[in-house]
Amino acid sequence: MTAPMNETTQPPPLPDRLSIDPRSPHHVAAVFEHDVGIRLNDKERSDVEEYCVSEGWIKVPAGKTLDRKGHPLLIKLKGKVEAFYR
Repeated sequence: MTAPMNETTQPPPLPDRLSIDPRSPHHVAAVFEHDVGIRLNDKERSDVEEYCVSEGWIKVPAGKTLDRKGHPLLIKLKGKVEAFYR
């Protein structure tokens, strides 16, 4: 028996720390099947690469700068972090 089209599956709980990089130990693929939003100090951000709610930080790319392996150079911003499903 299949679920009706108007019923959506329950998203997994958001972890305390999450990264979009699949090489990271903090990457949870099931979470990215849904649209995740991040707020830092009550302002929604769309450029977040990694976050930690309990420690109160997010990591965002520093412009177009790349590290020696070709990955974006990240800077850490601190404040009140909230993660939610859109």
